[in-house]
Formats: sequence, structure tokens, C-alpha cells
Amino acid sequence: SETVKLNIIPPSVNNMCVRVLLRAGGIAHEEVNVFGKTRGEEYASKCPTFATPSLESAALPGGIMVESCAILSYLCNAHGLDQYYPRDPSARAVVDSANFHHTGGFYPVFARAVYPNMGFPLYPGETQTSEASDELKAAARDQAEAEVHRLLEVIKTCFIGKGGEGFIGADSPTIADMRLAASLEFAPSLNNPIADWAKAYVARVEQALGDAYTGPASDVRGFLEYLKSQRAAT
Repeated sequence: SETVKLNIIPPSVNNMCVRVLLRAGGIAHEEVNVFGKTRGEEYASKCPTFATPSLESAALPGGIMVESCAILSYLCNAHGLDQYYPRDPSARAVVDSANFHHTGGFYPVFARAVYPNMGFPLYPGETQTSEASDELKAAARDQAEAEVHRLLEVIKTCFIGKGGEGFIGADSPTIADMRLAASLEFAPSLNNPIADWAKAYVARVEQALGDAYTGPASDVRGFLEYLKSQRAAT
């Protein structure tokens, strides 16, 4: 079978979730670190969005696709990984709904809360990229963080089984769990800790997936430790 290529930036949680699935699903793959190269001519010519992760495969129209949740779904469909993306329409609807909410609802707010603390850029039109005062930028970040904590309770109620003590759409981790748990690896960059149930949820996903999760997560955690050491040195 074909060895697919995944272009990544190792500390990225958006990249992490796909890296977890590739390992958990036993999919033959090659990871290419494109840090600092996404706007270069070689990468931009095949991925004009400059985005990571991007998956390269001869089976794909154009040979490449982007967006982590779309890649997760595609890989499960292409490789028959029903344990991570249930075929039952009702269960799959929960997984899809959670991932769409994550992409369009949770993560944009989460990014507004954690990226400023991590020194990551945000998008044009955001308060953080405007000429607003530092006070307004801080207030915008604080508002985003308050919404993150509220949305986590919504996710617990609407998507995670067993009152927040289970998984999303199944009795074991699905691609929606991989996506959410990976994002929450950035939670230490919030000003206030996430709820205990959310910490336990991430630990439960990691325990269930084992090294497939811990390996990619170590890149994210190592990066957060690096940022922490840099702040301590200033």
C-alpha cells in the first residue's frame, strides 16, 4: 500500500491529531517537518493555503489535502478505521457535529485565548493584529478565555458521553476525541486552568491510545516547556 506523506509543524496541535491517527491506525506514512517553509515557493506551489497539516497521496485529487478534521475523516474512510469513525449514522453524526463545532466554534475562540500568550500570530482583522491598545488586546484575550471555559462545558454536555466521563460518539476514542484532546494540550497557555473533568478527559484519551498519542503529544509538551523556560529567562 502507498506510504502517504504528512507535512507537519511538530508543536502544532492541529497537526498532532492527524499524527495520532496515523499511528493508532497503523497507516504507513512519512512525516516531513515544514517549519519555516510553508510560505516558500516549493510548499506554496502545492499548498497555496500555506496550511499544515497537509496530506499528500496519489489517491487524492490534486495529490494533496488540508484541514485536520477533513484529513481525519478521509484517512478513516480510506483505511476502514471504523473504530475511530463509526459507520453507524447516528454515532458518526455525533463525531461530525463535534468536529465541525470544534473547527468553526471552539478552536477560533481557543486560539484567541492562547495564541497571544504563546507569541503566535492571529489572523487579519483580529483585535490582536490591529492597532488597538495593549489594554484592549488584553481585554479581548480575557473575553476569549472566558468563552473557552464556557464552551468546554457545552462540549461536555453535548458531545462527550457519560456526562463528560466517556468519549465522543463511541465507547472508545474517536477522531473527534483526538481533535479535542490535542487542542487541549495547549490549555496550559490559558491564564486559568481548565476544569478537572477536562484534564481527566485528556488523560483518558491518552491512556486509551497509548504511544500513538503520547509520541506526538511530547512534541507539543516539549514546546510548551521551551516557551516556559524562555519566559523565565526574561
